[in-house]
Amino acid sequence: MKLLVFLAIVVYVVGVVKFWNGFHRTHFSSRKLVLSLLWPLLIFNASYRQNFRRALRG
Repeated sequence: MKLLVFLAIVVYVVGVVKFWNGFHRTHFSSRKLVLSLLWPLLIFNASYRQNFRRALRG
């Protein structure tokens, strides 16, 4: 159980860092911190998901 929680935290942090570093590739112009921290919830939105993929492609 502790391993699953640890892996979930690692995946979350990696997602935040990768989105933060690739933010300039997205169509977003503001709220970088909010969009980076809320990626697990916003990933269900098609527009955000497309921009998230752009940010990760780097």
